[in-house]
Amino acid sequence: MLEFWALTSKGVEELLADEIRSYQGEVLKVSMGVVRFKADVKTAYTLCLWSRLATRIMRLIQSEPVTAESDIYQIASKIDWGQLMSVRQTLAVDCVGKHPKIDNTQFGGMRLKDAIVDQFREETGQRPDVDRLTPDVRFQVRLDKLHFHFLLDFSGPSLHQRGYRSGQGDAPLKEHLAAALLKRSGWVPGTPLFDPFCGSGTILIEAAQQSLNMAPGLARESFAFERTPGHRAAVWQQLVAEAKAAQIAPDQLALGNTIQFWGSDTDERSLSKARQNAARAGVANLINFDYGDATALKHKVCDANGIIVTNPPYGERLGDLPSLIPLYSKFALSLKQLYQGWRLAIITSNSDLLRALRLSKSKAYKFSNGPLDCEFTLFDLTEKQVQVSNNAPSLFFSESSSFGNRLAKNLKQLQKWAKREGLNCYRLYDADIPEYNVAVDWYDGEVVVHEYAAPATVDEHVSQKRLFDVVNQVPTVLGINPDKMILKVREKQKGTNQYQALAKAGQYKEVSEYGAKFWVNLRDYLDTGLFLDHRITRHLIQQQAKDKRVLNLFAYTGTASVHAALGGAQSVTTVDMSNTYLDWAKRNFMLNGLNGKQYQFEQADCLQWLARNRNLFDLIFVDPPTFSNSKRMEDSWDVQRDHVNMLNMLIGKMAPGAKVIFSNNKRRFKIDSAALIEAGWQIKDISAATLPEDFKRNPNIHVCFELTRP
Repeated sequence: MLEFWALTSKGVEELLADEIRSYQGEVLKVSMGVVRFKADVKTAYTLCLWSRLATRIMRLIQSEPVTAESDIYQIASKIDWGQLMSVRQTLAVDCVGKHPKIDNTQFGGMRLKDAIVDQFREETGQRPDVDRLTPDVRFQVRLDKLHFHFLLDFSGPSLHQRGYRSGQGDAPLKEHLAAALLKRSGWVPGTPLFDPFCGSGTILIEAAQQSLNMAPGLARESFAFERTPGHRAAVWQQLVAEAKAAQIAPDQLALGNTIQFWGSDTDERSLSKARQNAARAGVANLINFDYGDATALKHKVCDANGIIVTNPPYGERLGDLPSLIPLYSKFALSLKQLYQGWRLAIITSNSDLLRALRLSKSKAYKFSNGPLDCEFTLFDLTEKQVQVSNNAPSLFFSESSSFGNRLAKNLKQLQKWAKREGLNCYRLYDADIPEYNVAVDWYDGEVVVHEYAAPATVDEHVSQKRLFDVVNQVPTVLGINPDKMILKVREKQKGTNQYQALAKAGQYKEVSEYGAKFWVNLRDYLDTGLFLDHRITRHLIQQQAKDKRVLNLFAYTGTASVHAALGGAQSVTTVDMSNTYLDWAKRNFMLNGLNGKQYQFEQADCLQWLARNRNLFDLIFVDPPTFSNSKRMEDSWDVQRDHVNMLNMLIGKMAPGAKVIFSNNKRRFKIDSAALIEAGWQIKDISAATLPEDFKRNPNIHVCFELTRP
C-alpha cells in the first residue's frame, strides 16, 4: 500500500473521495483541492484510467517534519532519487506552498532540482537534463507549516484533458468539473439531459461517455507512471483491455433509444466545435446539437422528464448585469412554459442573477471554475414553481421599490421640461435616495446607470444586491429594452486612469442640447463625452461668444467650443492633451457643419501651451480635472492647489475687457479669493446660476466662477 494525493478543483473534493472509495482506495484526508488516500499500484492505475473527477494523481515519496530553519536542499538530498528515475531521463520540478526560508515557489523548485541533480552527479558523474514542458519524470514539493511533502507525478498532464476537445466556447468548463456538476445534479445514465447553453458541448459529452461506460483515460497517449522504474506493464495492459471490453458500443444505445442528449446554443461556431468534439469522443450519434435561443424555447426535447444542466453566461463585470438579468428571466419563463417536472441545475459566479429566475432553489453547492468562485444551484420545476408570475421585477429588498417610484416621479417631472428646453439627454436620478447610490442619465432612448463607489461601511454584498434591484427596475420604469441600458461602476480616478476605457465597442450616438449636436459614446469609457451638469455653462458661452476670440482649455471633447462657434465666435481655440478627445472634438465640429481656419485644435499640456502661446483672447473657458499625474505632464496637477497659479497665467492672454469662466467638479473646492483679489481679479460665483434643472437635487455637483480684471 502506497500513499497518493489526488488533486482536483475546489468543491469537488468530497465527490472525488467517494469515487476513490468506489475503486477500493482508502481515503486518509480530504482538504481543499486534495484527497489523500492509500492504495496499491493496481488501484492507482485504475484511478488514473477511470477517474472523472481528479485532475492529477501524485504518489507520495516522503513527508519530512520541518522547522522554520529547514532547507529543502538538505532534506531532499537524503532521498534516493535513483530509485525514482534514471540519469538518462529528463525531469521537471514544482514547488507549492510557503516556508519562512523560501522567498517564492520558483526558488523552492530550484533548490529541489539542485538536490536531485547534485545527487546523480556525485553517484554517476552525470546529471539528468531538465525539461519543463514534457519531462519524463516530474517531482513536486509541497510545503506546509510542519512538513515538506515530496511527491512524484503519477498520472502526468491534467486528467481533465480527455483528448476529445480541441475547440471550446467563450466560457470553457473543464471536463472534470462538468462530471462533478452531473453528479451533483442527480443525473444518472438513462435520464434525458438537456443543455440549452451548451457551448462546446462538454457537459453533454461527459454524460454520453458515462452512459457508454467509457474510461476517460483510454484516449490518452501515455501516463507518467509508465516511465517510472518498477512499472507493472502487464497489470496496466490488463486494466486497459478490461476497460475496452466494458465499453458499450454507441449503436447499442442509439438503436435501443434508451438515452438521448440535447444541446443548443446561439453561437454557430461553438456548435460546430461541439459536434467536432462529440465525434472525437465517439458519442456524436448520441447527442443532438442544434441552434436554439434559451430565452425562446419552442418545444420540449422529449416527452419524458429529465434534467437540465447548464453553464449560462454570468459575466465577470458588474456592467454585464443589464443584459444578463433579462436573459435569466426570459430563460426561466421558457422553462416554466415547457419543462414542468424537470430539474434545472445552473452554475454561475454571480448567484444574484438567479433571483431573476423567480424559482425556489432546492440545493446549492460551491465550486470553483478556474479563478471564479461559483455556485451550482438546483431547482425542481414543480407545478407550484412554474406558476410564479414573471411580470414584476424580482427584488432583493422590498424597499428597493422606493427607487423605482422616485425614478418614475423624476421622469414625469423632467420629460416636459427637457422637451421645452430642446434637450434629449439629461439626468433622471442622482443618488436621490442615499442607499441607492447611482446616477441614471437619459440619452435619447438609451440610459447610462453609473454606480458610485460605495462607502467602506456598506457591506459589499448588500451594495451589489441593491444595484441588482436598481438595474432590474430601470428598463421597466423607463419603458426601454434592457439592451438600451448601460451599467458602469464609477470609482475615484487619478491621473491617466481618469477616463479609463472599458469595452471599445466603438458605438457613437448623436444627441443635442440648445441647438448643438454632439457625438456621445455610452459604452467605451466611464464618461460619455458630454458632461451634462455643464449644460448651462456651455449655453452661457454660446450667448457670450459673438465676434469674440474664444479659448477652451482642458477641452475634453470640445463641447464648449462647439457652443462658442455656434454663438458666432470670431475664432475658437481648443486645447487638450489627448489626441483621442481632440479628434472627438473635430468630429463634433463636423457634426454641426463647422469648419474653417478660425477653428484651431491644439494637442498639448494646457499649462505648457499657456507658457509659450502669445495670442490674446476675449473669452476663456477653463474646466480642469480635479487631479492628474499623466506621464505627458511635467508635474502633477491638483485643482485646489494649483488653480491660482493657472488663473494668473491667463492674465497675459486676456484682451482688454476679456472674461474667464472657471469651473471644476471637485467636491468641497474653495476658491482662493484672497490670493486672486491680490493679483487683481474680480470674482463672481455663478455656481447656482449654472446648475441645470436636472441637477438641482445635487447642488454640489460643480462650482463655476466668472473672473474679470479692471
